[in-house]
Amino acid sequence: MKKLLFSIAMLFLCTMAFGQILEPVKWSYAAKKISENEAVLFLKADIDAGWHLYSQHIEEGGPVKTSFSFVPSDQYELVGKTAEPKPIKKHEAVFGMEVAYFEKQAVFQQRIRLKDGQTVVKGKLEYMVCDDHQCLPPDEKTFNITVK
Repeated sequence: MKKLLFSIAMLFLCTMAFGQILEPVKWSYAAKKISENEAVLFLKADIDAGWHLYSQHIEEGGPVKTSFSFVPSDQYELVGKTAEPKPIKKHEAVFGMEVAYFEKQAVFQQRIRLKDGQTVVKGKLEYMVCDDHQCLPPDEKTFNITVK
């Protein structure tokens, strides 16, 4: 009887271990004022080894591209588009096209013009990651970035 209970407990623990949610990208956020009325927002993705995060510039028919949306506010306005580092470009057979992606780390930057001395920029980002064996469903994260 003890062996049976032990076996059931081990089976349950093993099932839980395999059911863990993968989260191969960790996001962090920061802001830096570059003048009295301008700042740069930094949206940093730390990417686990073996995984890649897709660029903002992906053609239709490929993976879900990384995208950023900012909640409109009377306290700031966006200046230009969100910038990204130079991506790796490679043909991926699963999508049948060349795709642009990042490994290890990617820091996206968005300039804003402040209408007041400080603000909190709110928004969300959407992204998709893959490794050599699988792609995870697209994920969304919300963010609040304080600019002082």
